[in-house]
Parts: sequence; C-alpha cells; structure tokens
Amino acid sequence: MPSLKEKDRPIVRKLLCAGCCVRCVLRFCCVGTSSAYRRSYQDLHKELLAFISEGSQSHDASGDERTDAPPNKRMRIDEDSVTPAQTDSDICPVCLGVLQDFCNPTFAKQVSDAVKKQQYEFDSLVLTVSLPAQLSVREHSCWLHVKKEVREKSMCLGKEDVILVKDAFKWAVQGKIGQELGAAVVANSPCEVSIGFIHPETEEDCHFLANTCPDCFKPTRNKASIFTRMAVVKALEKISEEKFSRHYPCPPKKANTRCTALDTTCLHTSVFIAGRYNKFSRELPQTPWVIDGERRMDGSVEELIAAPLLSSFRADGFNFSSSGREDVDVRTLGNGRPFAVELLNPHRAKFNRTEIKQLQETINQSSDKIRVRDLQIVTREATSRMKEGEEEKTKTYSALIWTQKAIDSTDLEFLANIKDLKIAQKTPLRVLHRRPLAVRQRLVHSMSIIYLDKHHFTLKLCTQAGTYIKEFVHGDFGRTKPNLCDLMKTDADILELDVESVDIDWPPAIPD
Repeated sequence: MPSLKEKDRPIVRKLLCAGCCVRCVLRFCCVGTSSAYRRSYQDLHKELLAFISEGSQSHDASGDERTDAPPNKRMRIDEDSVTPAQTDSDICPVCLGVLQDFCNPTFAKQVSDAVKKQQYEFDSLVLTVSLPAQLSVREHSCWLHVKKEVREKSMCLGKEDVILVKDAFKWAVQGKIGQELGAAVVANSPCEVSIGFIHPETEEDCHFLANTCPDCFKPTRNKASIFTRMAVVKALEKISEEKFSRHYPCPPKKANTRCTALDTTCLHTSVFIAGRYNKFSRELPQTPWVIDGERRMDGSVEELIAAPLLSSFRADGFNFSSSGREDVDVRTLGNGRPFAVELLNPHRAKFNRTEIKQLQETINQSSDKIRVRDLQIVTREATSRMKEGEEEKTKTYSALIWTQKAIDSTDLEFLANIKDLKIAQKTPLRVLHRRPLAVRQRLVHSMSIIYLDKHHFTLKLCTQAGTYIKEFVHGDFGRTKPNLCDLMKTDADILELDVESVDIDWPPAIPD
C-alpha cells in the first residue's frame, strides 16, 4: 500500500485487532493524502490486508521470531471478508461507522438530493461536519492504545499527527457531493452545507470526565448538554494518561449500533441591501407599530421595502436598520434616509445591476407612500458606516409652527441670528417606554423662518443628529431646555414636520 511504510505494520495490526475500520487505520498511521480516503472501502480493505500479508511473509522468510499477535479473522484475504460493516460486530469502535458507512457515493447523493430540495442557488459551498462528542473520547482511547506500541518500537506518535475523523470524512465525500451539485467545495463560501451525526448508545462515554475534570463542564443556556465537543476536548487535554486509563478502556469497546446521520441542512450567510428611502405619508410608521400586543396601523416603511426583497432573494427573514427614524406623522423628503436590510438565509444571493434596478422599481411601484433610491448590495462591514459618528452628523428639518401669541415677521428675526444653540433634552415622555431615561446634550446649528400669518410660520432647522425636534419646539413640560417657547416667550406647538435631509454620504449614489 503506497501510503503505508514498514514502520506502520505493527500499528496496522494493532488497530485491526482492535476492530478499527480501514480509514481509521490510515488516520492513525498519519496518512495525510486526501486521495487515499476517497477510494472505496473494499479496495482499501483488500490493500490493507495485502500489506499485512506481505509483512507476515517477509517475517517468516527471514526466520525471525514473530512477537505480534496473529491477525484475526478480519485480516484473512477472503472475498467475503472485505465488505464493510456486514454485521453489528464490524462497527468501528473509534469512528462508530462514520468512515465506514457514510463515505460512499450513495450517501453523497443522499446529501446532494437534500440540498437540491432546498433550492439554493450557489456555485461554491463549504461542508461542515458535526460529530458526537464521545468520538473524541474514543479517539483519545485508541491513541493511547497505539502509543504503547510505538513506544516499544522507539517511535513517536503525537496526537496532533493523527488525521481527524472530520477531515478524513470530508476528504472522502466532498468531491462526490460537489460533483453531484455542480459546485466547488471550498474552505470558505457563503453557502454552508451541514452534515451531523449522533450515537445515543455511547452518550455516557463522556460522563466520567465530569467527575475528573469538573471545571471543564459548565451549564450554558443555549446548550442542551454540558458535554459539548469543545468541553470534552478541553477535559482530554487536562486528564493524565494514567487517570484516563483507569476510567475508560484502551482500546475502546465495540458498539452495537453505528452512528445515525441527521438531516442535511443548508445555510447561506446574510446578504445586505442598502439604499435611501423617502416617506410621503403622515400615516405610515417606519416599523410595525404595536402597543400592548395590538397593531395600531397597517403597513410600515420596513415592510414595504422588505417584502419584494424577501420574495426575490427567497430569504427566511430580515433585519431592518436606518440612520435614525421619523415619527409616524413625519415625512422624509429630499434625498431620503439611508437604510440597510439584512436578508437572513437567502436562497438566491447573486443579482446583477439591472436586476437590482428592476427590484427598486418593484418596490417603488408597490406603494405611493414611499420611494427608494440608490438600492445596492453591500457588505456587512459597509453597513457600519451608516452608524459611524452618527451623532456628529447633521439633519435638516422643516416644521409648521403654531404660536398662541399673535406674531409678525419682526418677532421672528432674532431666531435666524442664533447659531449652535446648546440644548439639554431629557428623554421625551412619548419615547420613555422604549428609551432609557437620560439627559442628552444636542446642538441646534441654525434656524431660518418663513412667516405665514400671525399665528403660523415655517421653521427650518439644521441640527445635530439625534435632536428631538418636537420637544425643542413645545418644551415637553420643561424636559427640553431651552426650547422655542422659552425663546419666543409664548406657547408654541408643531403642527407638521418634515425631514429635509440626512447628511450622511452613504450608501454611494447610483446614477439613474
């Protein structure tokens, strides 16, 4: 067998006598050639037996005394003995059948068919494998068993040199799965295909570690068992060889059942869509308006934008975020408010510019209450620019103001002369149910006035982002100081408010 050397013969015999499968034999002989694991189990079995037979013949011919135990029945070169896992007694005690029964074209097709049913579109994928935690215990046991042999031969076998079950499995099946799906199996891909295995019969294999290394096993909310793979590996690193051998047999005992494969699952990393929206309605909330579990208004900005995106990307859900938010009765005009939508587990992820433009038109044609521009696919990292230095940004507003006292245009002229007015805003009463109580320092950079009549005027403001405009006008029972009522020495209220601009240069503008 090309991958094995003379020094491996005693290790091979010891592993076969322990009932290990041929791929586990290759792993413990540190065979790191992936092509070796892709070969059929029958071919590997025949070659391994031939390898042992050659060694036996050479020992007999030399006349040396043989110290190795004679091969068991499984080592005979017999056509009937090379079929893997014919009976329960043939189950490998280390991989529990993972490298025997699940590395064939039949299982690869089963996985591929499961992926196809989920109707993802991708040209590459990453294969992830989840194994029972007790396989780590059995691996450790077998390593200690083999270690005795290599010590006697004055050789060294580090645990890190042994090929992992997970790697051997991937080498054996990922090419077949990729071929079935017409996609490259790579180390990093936005599309993840997950294969998992369980083995209920041997779940208690790990339990002795909780007594010997209790600090490695801590209950966590999101884990059903404390015996996670990471916790078990950590405990195995701490426990001494002598203590392990007292609590667990070396080699591991054979099992009566093989691993069971869980349903194959697929997951695509999120896709992020950015753009700017205008809101033209004074009866449309930005997000669903729910009070005490009851929805108050139909529709929302996020739903009008997200619905066509969910349909086109065939995503499982979404998260909506924006640079600030407007009240239900406030319009957003000008070049719009930046937003980003995270599409969760999209089954289709690639769209060209023309398709994105068509998608933007679909959103805009779905309602006259909003309009979207500059729609584009962005990276997760790029969305952080929407929030970077948010409070240092400026926003401009247009407000229709009513005053209790009759006014003329000269009464308003002083407002235009006020620059960078510092105000202190205690969390408004209207948002106190969802925002922490705090006093926020804000700047009103400038104001300009358009006089309408003796009780009405239009107030244009340029403010620091995060300023509560309504509260600056009416004072919120003295929670905002100073306020427009204080400045004008009369009661005043805001009748209409529009956001004129949100001065954040993101996302990049897209020419029409």
